[in-house]
Amino acid sequence: MVKLYESGVYLINGTEVVPEKDIEKTGSFTGRTVNKEEAKTGTIAYSILEPHNTSGDMSHLKLKFDAMASHDITFVGIVQTAKASGMKKFPIPYVLTNCHNSLCAVGGTINEDDHMFGLSAAKKYGGIYVPPHIAVIHQYMREMHAGCKSMILGSDSHTRYGALGTMAIGEGGGELVKQLLCDTYDVAYPGVVAIYLTGKPQPCVGPQDIALAIIGAVFKEGYVKNKVMEFVGPGISSMSTDFRNGIDVMTTETTCLTSIWKTDEDTRQFLALHGREDSYKELSPADVAYYDGCVYVDLSTVKPMIALPFHPSNTYEIDELNDNLSDILREVEKEALRISDGRASFSLTDKIINGKLMVQQGVIAGCAGGNYTNVVEAANALKGKTCGNGEFSLAVYPSSQPVFIDLVRKGMIETLMEAGAVIRTAFCGPCFGAGDTPCNNGLSIRHTTRNFPNREGSKPGDGQMSAVALMDARSIAATAANGGVLTSAAEFDCWNQIPDYHFDKAVYDKRVYYGYEKGDNTNELAYGPNIKDWPEMSALTDNILLKVCSKIMDEVTTTDELIPSGETSSYRSNPLGLAEFTLSRRDPMYVERTKEVARLEKARINGENVCSAEPELERVFQVIRSSFQNLTVDPEETEIGSMIYAVKPGDGSAREQAASCQRVIGGLANITKEYATKRYRSNVMNWGMIPFQMKDEPDFEVGDYIFVPGIRNILDGDLTNIKAYKINCDNVSPMTLTIADMTKDEREIVKAGCLINFNKNRNKR
Repeated sequence: MVKLYESGVYLINGTEVVPEKDIEKTGSFTGRTVNKEEAKTGTIAYSILEPHNTSGDMSHLKLKFDAMASHDITFVGIVQTAKASGMKKFPIPYVLTNCHNSLCAVGGTINEDDHMFGLSAAKKYGGIYVPPHIAVIHQYMREMHAGCKSMILGSDSHTRYGALGTMAIGEGGGELVKQLLCDTYDVAYPGVVAIYLTGKPQPCVGPQDIALAIIGAVFKEGYVKNKVMEFVGPGISSMSTDFRNGIDVMTTETTCLTSIWKTDEDTRQFLALHGREDSYKELSPADVAYYDGCVYVDLSTVKPMIALPFHPSNTYEIDELNDNLSDILREVEKEALRISDGRASFSLTDKIINGKLMVQQGVIAGCAGGNYTNVVEAANALKGKTCGNGEFSLAVYPSSQPVFIDLVRKGMIETLMEAGAVIRTAFCGPCFGAGDTPCNNGLSIRHTTRNFPNREGSKPGDGQMSAVALMDARSIAATAANGGVLTSAAEFDCWNQIPDYHFDKAVYDKRVYYGYEKGDNTNELAYGPNIKDWPEMSALTDNILLKVCSKIMDEVTTTDELIPSGETSSYRSNPLGLAEFTLSRRDPMYVERTKEVARLEKARINGENVCSAEPELERVFQVIRSSFQNLTVDPEETEIGSMIYAVKPGDGSAREQAASCQRVIGGLANITKEYATKRYRSNVMNWGMIPFQMKDEPDFEVGDYIFVPGIRNILDGDLTNIKAYKINCDNVSPMTLTIADMTKDEREIVKAGCLINFNKNRNKR
């Protein structure tokens, strides 16, 4: 049972949940009158945020982090931006892992060139470099850096180490650049929601099952959006820390800001096992703590789960699915038809054979699935069995070399291989479409983090479509043991026979470059031919003219749709090269449209007559002049940029390229109803684009223009009632836009044109 409280709650002595409306009942537990504002300071989150806040005002946080982490499809851009902004060294431990491009055979040398750039940056600026295949980013951070009462910032959305007492946040590269420049992470104090766990998971239930049950309950309601998920309650002690890590990493899929857990003796043992017992502190809420909401989870009632395509919140109990296969799968097929837009076909009901669902592939991998406990459970389920010699295949990716080594020593890898599983090294590829892409029209079941459309690697533009359903490693192993017939782990009785884990740090000592505080600025960065500097961006002008280049009316637009993952990720060190793929799976004509707008803006910057370059603009400016006779509007002084409308963009990855790719080929603004995540909106602003919102339904179409006068002055003042004007032929229609709250620096960054420009201007001063 997962229950959402309709209001805030008080947690008394860590065990009693009292709804806010029943505040008078708190006295019977505490013997005193409870003060709400005081109780707000009783959360674990508050106890961590307060010492990391430098503003002196807990309502407006300016946070400094203890460490940072990036992988090989984000660290090049981050270092390039920080370098252009004046960075001389890494001021805090900064871990550069190589777990995303490590198995991609795309573009010749470009992936290994990125890796060598990372090593050279670690040597120049004093970083920590983890070579390819050694560990996925989040497992390494769990093993080597996360500790109680610390904060870690990562350029990957699944930066979550709450079960180890660390508040970790995944953000776009711009926010990491700010930390490298000794600036702060600025955010209003977030809401804190209690995730109250009681009971004990059934033996057949794994961390992914718990996580999917929670995601399915909270996502559509936006219940924890941009808030802190604080895990409390007696149920925590029923799970090992390795198990908790598997739940925690999936909190990203709720759109929360970060997570934190109550710690206990098992947390201490985990840290001690990894040689870091001194990183342990007991973390518990105060005797009275106030939360802005509560998700009540009875762990004993959770059953093996599945998240069907095309989102982790599309959840069902596996038994429920198997009892209603045709009806449920037809709904997924309808969604597939909408997503493919006629470019490819995908079906699931054709996979129902003798009343059972046949699956084509299974994968257990990454920071969610590749943990020691999950792989051991999979090996136990497959001991003496076979995956079969049909179309079904199983691949297992242990999350780090230390995990891999211990699994080998304990015979688990041998068991999996004997059953027909393929064992791979630590790699995040199946999570983002760069490894184990299924066959066309294939269904893959995965213990990974996401199952967004085409994130498994298929290309609908080429007539391909496959899909992923998320499941726990236990049910995936049960399915594999049943030859690919979808099977709940509840049908097996082999669980919880897990030998103690032994962590061997030797491989890290031998292969990881530890350069923190050992930087040498005389070292040169290693540039491969694909690694390019960011193109220059111009400052915002007083008036702007936007051209609508894409209009997306989907309920949610993911970052995978804004800029695809998979093989295109190899080009992320080349801003203009990567930008060619922007919206390629959602609106293939977008790039052509926006590059035409970028051509006009470049002509304006070069002092050319933009109306001569595009005769249509002569009419547009004539309409503007006739409609705004008291306003001087000079085409030479009016920035021209492209604009995307999307209902709710930005669910998913922290990748800054979801915004930078728009910007470098002409993007100047987005208009939305709301932003799916804070991190995507931050990326938009850090790349100098204006994060407009509007309440009304958009009555503009692709090709229309939107004129926004006085935007620089607007950014200095009230953002709640911005007058803009749609221009279509000779018609001018007023419209009202808004911008959600922006910090002073965010306003200046947008006015400067991007974060790099902002920092250059500041350095000049």
